[in-house]
Amino acid sequence: MAKKKDPEVRGDQRLENIEETLSRTEQFIVSNQKVISIVIGIIVIIILGFFGFQKYYQQPKTIEAQEQMFMAQRYFESDSLDKALYGDGNSLGFIDVADEYNYTKPGNLANYYAGICFLKKGDFNQAIDYLEDFDGKDHIVGPMAVGAIGDAYLELGDREKAAAYYIEAANDVDNEFTTPLFLFKAGQVYEILENYDAAVETYTRIKENYLKSNEARTIDKNIARAEEKRERN
Repeated sequence: MAKKKDPEVRGDQRLENIEETLSRTEQFIVSNQKVISIVIGIIVIIILGFFGFQKYYQQPKTIEAQEQMFMAQRYFESDSLDKALYGDGNSLGFIDVADEYNYTKPGNLANYYAGICFLKKGDFNQAIDYLEDFDGKDHIVGPMAVGAIGDAYLELGDREKAAAYYIEAANDVDNEFTTPLFLFKAGQVYEILENYDAAVETYTRIKENYLKSNEARTIDKNIARAEEKRERN
């Protein structure tokens, strides 16, 4: 039968193990002091560099970009699309803002504006290029950009891609505005593609989850139409 060790003995052994571990750690630090100092120095430089970049480059550039884009936004609101895109000779347009200030939030937003301008002008491939360059994290603008890519592909005749982008936009951020809007658009495209199962499913999502939306007002009619077409095919 194994003898039970005295609790005091076990405690002394644990203490010896801890002291031995600490001793090895101290020995490692002493042996690698130079390397550790270099690594810590690099980390400090990276952190200071990041905050320095933010304060002395990023913030001034962001303010500058906002000022430059002000007139372009005014032209966009008044449907002066060429001036909004290319500037007026005194202030930059969205294209130059997106190019020169691409690492700032206004520069990123300029991609969205440029994409919408090209969409309105009927230059759908350019619209897609700029909208894809837009990194949208906003709960409204992000899905709107993805949905606008769907609009461009629909205009180009690629209905499959249009429907896919509408569904992506609907699923991007769940809210009462963009989600039912793009589900509705997707349902309409599915009907054109004669994919009535997908159309019914998409319309039904609006009826079940977004009853307060504008699209829900006529959704029963849309579901009935898609179901009738499905039965005939």
